[in-house]
Amino acid sequence: MRSMVTSQKSLNQPQLTEVLIIGTGVAGLATALKMAEFKNVTLVAKCEAQGTNSAMAQGGIASVVASDDDFSKHIEDTLLAGDGLCDPKVVEKVVNCGPDRIAELEQWGVLFDGEEKPEHQDKNLNREGGHSHRRILHVQDHTGLAIHESLMKCVHAHPNIRVLEHMIAIDLITEHQSQSFSTGADRCLGAHFLDINKHEFASLFAQVTILATGGAGKTYLYTSNWEGATGDGIAMAYRAGCRIANMEFMQFHPTCLYHQKARNFLISEALRGEGAELVNQDGVAFAYDYDVAGPLAPRDRVARAIDAEMKKSGAECVYLDIRHKGKEFILAQFPSIYDKCFSLGFDISQDLLPVVPAAHYLCGGVLTDEFGQTDLRGLFAVGECANTGLHGANRLASNSLLECLAFSHFASEFVRGHDDLFPTPELKPWQPSLTLHKDKDDELMLITHLWDEIRTCMWNYVGIVRSNKRLQRALTRIKNIEAEISEYYTNFEINSDIIELRNLATVARLTVQCAIHRQSSVGTHYNVNSETAKPGSEPVINAILPNSLNS
Repeated sequence: MRSMVTSQKSLNQPQLTEVLIIGTGVAGLATALKMAEFKNVTLVAKCEAQGTNSAMAQGGIASVVASDDDFSKHIEDTLLAGDGLCDPKVVEKVVNCGPDRIAELEQWGVLFDGEEKPEHQDKNLNREGGHSHRRILHVQDHTGLAIHESLMKCVHAHPNIRVLEHMIAIDLITEHQSQSFSTGADRCLGAHFLDINKHEFASLFAQVTILATGGAGKTYLYTSNWEGATGDGIAMAYRAGCRIANMEFMQFHPTCLYHQKARNFLISEALRGEGAELVNQDGVAFAYDYDVAGPLAPRDRVARAIDAEMKKSGAECVYLDIRHKGKEFILAQFPSIYDKCFSLGFDISQDLLPVVPAAHYLCGGVLTDEFGQTDLRGLFAVGECANTGLHGANRLASNSLLECLAFSHFASEFVRGHDDLFPTPELKPWQPSLTLHKDKDDELMLITHLWDEIRTCMWNYVGIVRSNKRLQRALTRIKNIEAEISEYYTNFEINSDIIELRNLATVARLTVQCAIHRQSSVGTHYNVNSETAKPGSEPVINAILPNSLNS
């Protein structure tokens, strides 16, 4: 949570933009650059534009570029990781466009390791869990940051893009809400925002609105995500009438650093790809006891193996061992990870590194079609907030950045070819009716308490291993918390903390409801009371209709 807003007023004059993009991760930036080729774009961040999960991504981006690799192998690996619940048509479409998206990144200034060599197959490619070949393009161990910085430079230099920071989205604007409904089907017209610095409300209307708001890792007590990953876009889309799907598939990254001062620092899967071993407190390698692929099994299996090993021994963590690779190799391949760990007292060239699983990547989200379109005309979702069908029950490592770039392309090309579907909306002023609350210290204490209660409940009852009883208990508790938050939101002064808390509770409930509705254990959803799903026995989409499961 960030600082409270202490005063506010509303702007009577709404603003118009052709394309409104909410979120400034790789998905938002890439979509902005693509849309700006033929539209004026407003890009909105709820803090600084650099605050995203994308900038924290270490491993890289998966694409078929090596001479001994091919599309069919990447497709097969993705389908296997997704445990039979991927949309094969979407997987094929995304994988096949990979080389073009890599070339586009290079045009935007990204320089991958090995780029000085003329042929793609000579790039320095990594291998990660679930991949049958080396196909991970990377910039040492800070690929997300390198891509994000390059795209930000292009965005700031583009005459058709303006960037607004410290603007947190409150809700989407729809035709029903604006009382101008006339088309026979509801439509998104933009979004309402709170300008955190000016303490003002603002309404931005748009022909096309794109959610690129990222994931929802902060619904869990332990996560690799940045502090703003509160599921804002998912919650707003749900309230506006969109279906939300497959929220039960929260991927837990197996190796997050176990340290009080760095609870969200991820230890890249690339270390295991380069030979790092998982060992228990006795120094014994255990991963092969749970899966034939050992530490390179898909993430859901490795996370469950670590969870089981910790429960068996009573230990608070396990350890990652890469000492045998030597300091020179580690510094060349993983300088950022080495430096961060060293600053916390671990020399990974000599020491075992304590790690635990943590909530990492949401494979579900706002249900979209193959172009990123949601149920609401004029509203698209790209990146982690979207359920596109690519990931199924479990995301294959490093497919996330590829998905961001692929759907930024698909969405922009659809809008370019169907301009008649997105007319200019009529501007209407928004006058929110809010009751101010004066007891700020008491309010902050209550918000902090509810925030912690949600995250603890989700970790204990909707974590790596679930049960029917735990899920029902979680649903009861989350619904009670939601009711309390609704009272705060209605009666107290609106601020960024309450907005995020409201979204966090909504996303937590949707996650629990999806987990209850999933009948079998599959992918990242593991219920001790359910049998493992047989291929083809589970529906690909486990969707929640807006407001259909509130009772």
